Amino acid sequence: MQKKILAAILSTGILLTGCGNNQSAEDKTTFTYGTVAYGVAMENAGTNPHESYSGWSCIRYGIGETLFKFNEQMQLEPWLAESFEQMDDFTIQIKIKDNVTFSNGKKVDGAAVKHCLEHLIKVHDRAPGDLKIESIAEAGQFVTIKSTEKVPALLNYLSDPYGCIIDIESGFDNGIVIGTGPYKAVDVSDTEIELAKNENYWGEVKPKLEKIIVKSMTDGDTLTMAMQNGELDAVQGLPYSSLQLFQNDKYKISQVDTSRVYQAAFNFLTPALQDLNVRKAISMAIDKENFTKVLLSGNGTPAVGAFPANLTFGDNAVTTVNFDLEGAKNLLAESGWVDTDGDGYVDKDGQNLQLRYLTYTSRQELPLLAESAQANLKLIGIDLKVNATDNYKTFLKDGEFDIFSKAIVTAPTGDPEYYFTSHIVEGAVDNAGNYSNYYVNQYENQLHNTFGAAERSNIAVTMMQYVLDDCALFYASHLKMSFVMKPNVEGFTAHPSDYYEITPALEKK
Repeated sequence: MQKKILAAILSTGILLTGCGNNQSAEDKTTFTYGTVAYGVAMENAGTNPHESYSGWSCIRYGIGETLFKFNEQMQLEPWLAESFEQMDDFTIQIKIKDNVTFSNGKKVDGAAVKHCLEHLIKVHDRAPGDLKIESIAEAGQFVTIKSTEKVPALLNYLSDPYGCIIDIESGFDNGIVIGTGPYKAVDVSDTEIELAKNENYWGEVKPKLEKIIVKSMTDGDTLTMAMQNGELDAVQGLPYSSLQLFQNDKYKISQVDTSRVYQAAFNFLTPALQDLNVRKAISMAIDKENFTKVLLSGNGTPAVGAFPANLTFGDNAVTTVNFDLEGAKNLLAESGWVDTDGDGYVDKDGQNLQLRYLTYTSRQELPLLAESAQANLKLIGIDLKVNATDNYKTFLKDGEFDIFSKAIVTAPTGDPEYYFTSHIVEGAVDNAGNYSNYYVNQYENQLHNTFGAAERSNIAVTMMQYVLDDCALFYASHLKMSFVMKPNVEGFTAHPSDYYEITPALEKK
């Protein structure tokens, strides 16, 4: 009933706070931002990039910056770095720009970068395995990194949010770090970050706002109402069903395709799912077009594989099965799964084909995908039991699932290797389905030792095609990132990396 009342309020466009949009009286020096992407559930509460995924908060909210950054085509460009030189297969030398300072006014030199990176690989859970650093040397504005093995994607990994350069000597009190970005954190909690202008910002474009408030608002209805009644200047993560409320001249929307994909991994320890026909039948029963157009209200792109088409190793280079319910039924029948008792579900040896589908609710589109999959699998005779819980890690650890669906940014560093080493190769930390393919593992070894973007792209395409031919996972949709803002907000633009949100260009006119 509350949902219906809320929907009625939204549909009429009633504002609960009439003065909220009074821009003549509005404080144009303060920016209030509501987002679903901050908080304990996202493992990014706080601003310390050396802790879990808090680097995303550090870089998104303009506190920290990395040595290199990604442009709109997800290609690397210098940021804090001025240049680099590949000394040999194991060694790279990076020159730091001479004018970079931390927000406390301290100069950023090779020694500061060395100190930061050494602390990162000492305490972080993912960085040591990515970077494989043997030693770091510094001299003036230069820092030289030597790896234990070839790491062709080293600069890409250093551009991950955990690579934000922070002043280690200043410490990490109360979740606050000292970075080089246009804003500095002054108060941090699990649900909110308060930022102030960095008066010592080194960049050519200076920050324009005095204060920024980042609010964690994980309930979609609450986020929608807060934006409508003027409490917020901008939002990220609105329910797709709410976006249409803001498609008018009272608001502005910035939207871009990202590499965040909705995927589902098959558990290869489940006997029924060890049959390729069964995995293929399930994949053929997923109506990606309907999920994207209807349930996501067009705010996504139907996926073929893990990477979007705007990447050279993306969807345009690989193929997968098409939506085909009758073909799916035929595959099940080939493997002996037929409905012998007329109950609507296929069975074999007296047992119905019943599968456990695990997902979580903090990414609001995932339960929608679960419901869609459940309805379509019923049409081909599979009984899908959905468990949508934010306690999903316990079920994963205990192996209490047959299909696990999640949202994942597959190319956060603009390079394909991250996804394969974290989710696909045998023994990968997030290989939830226990998938193993000899050729994929061999090609990963080749990828890991290959320099050059074009060559790496070709290898990644081959690897992705093996995964798709095995139907090891199904990929439903690539997400579009959407920012909604008041019309007087400038310089707030969605970026395909999902990283850069609050920048020096941000202002309220």
